[in-house]
Amino acid sequence: MDYRKDTAPAVGSDVATIYVAIERSRKSWLVALQSARQERASRHKLAAADAAGLWSVIARERDGLLRSGAGEVRVVSCYEAGRDGFWLHRFLVAHGVQSQVVDPGSVLVNRRARRAKTDRLDVEGLLRLVMRHDAGDRHLGRMVVVPSVAEEDTRRPERERRRLLSERTAHSNRLQGLLALHGVYGYKPLRSDRRERLAALRCADGQALPAWLRIEIERELERLELVEAQVAALERARRAAQKAAPEDDRVAAIVRQLMRLKSIALETGSVLAHEVFYRHFANRRAVTSFVGLCPSPFRSGGIDHEQGLAKAGNKRARAVMIELAWSWVRLQPDSEITRWFKAHVAGANRRRRKQLIVAVARRVLVALWRYLTTDELPPGARIKPS
Repeated sequence: MDYRKDTAPAVGSDVATIYVAIERSRKSWLVALQSARQERASRHKLAAADAAGLWSVIARERDGLLRSGAGEVRVVSCYEAGRDGFWLHRFLVAHGVQSQVVDPGSVLVNRRARRAKTDRLDVEGLLRLVMRHDAGDRHLGRMVVVPSVAEEDTRRPERERRRLLSERTAHSNRLQGLLALHGVYGYKPLRSDRRERLAALRCADGQALPAWLRIEIERELERLELVEAQVAALERARRAAQKAAPEDDRVAAIVRQLMRLKSIALETGSVLAHEVFYRHFANRRAVTSFVGLCPSPFRSGGIDHEQGLAKAGNKRARAVMIELAWSWVRLQPDSEITRWFKAHVAGANRRRRKQLIVAVARRVLVALWRYLTTDELPPGARIKPS
């Protein structure tokens, strides 16, 4: 099939385009390539992570087009975002390729009962997507905004801290579960006197803890203390990095501006600055959609109901915004958002309170976006004393 009439960009006639789609896996890569020289797309199987082999396939087709009389050759590629990150995108950009990374959850697929799925079908679908996208059709899939290496690296501390906190919770739960086997309750592994309290513990029948159980608990405590030490070291390093950041550092300036508001500390400000507000948003719908806090209505014919949150955005930022919403209603009692929450929460049950706090999180997020873009404080919000 000849795609030149439908997909060729509005550039000079002596410019030829190579479209490349890459379906990646741990074992191998399948590459589909389409150009004006080919009536049908060609497929090439490569070893996994063989970027040099990928470029040789592209270069071979580019040289063939140049020999055929093309004055210039542009290469447009596409692959799905995944666990491999963006190193391939950066490699292709460094070689002059117009690389696109598509969000796999946004790709339109056939919804008829069972659909066949193979690497060949997937790579052909990606090839059609990149050709239509280059022609101006943006509805088949959403392209990811690829961060720079520096932007990606500055997110690592907060993400590592989240994982360490999850590990700390797991160790704490494990310790309490081991003690519950012998009727011991109320032990707090996260307290600083955990070792002293462990020495005084007795089983429910008054006997000493079994020897092997005590050994296992002590090992678990060592792992817990190691995680706590790493969390403390990480937080010290982040505070030092924030203080040492130059005045012209845009993300650090956003963190400082957010931290002026009560209820926002370094951890929350850092997550919002590095995960959300590092990029530009056209309107409030865009910012709530990016975090996954926008509603998802279902309206068709006589059916009209809300399905809840879309949850299609940044889950780390969404979790932080829910935490911030609870802090906001407690530490910003005079704000317009808190007054709205208290007016609607009177007499509400627990489920309704959780629904309303999500609405608070969405309102706070929009208010912070406006605060950062216009420097206008959220109505009724307080700033920290200098």
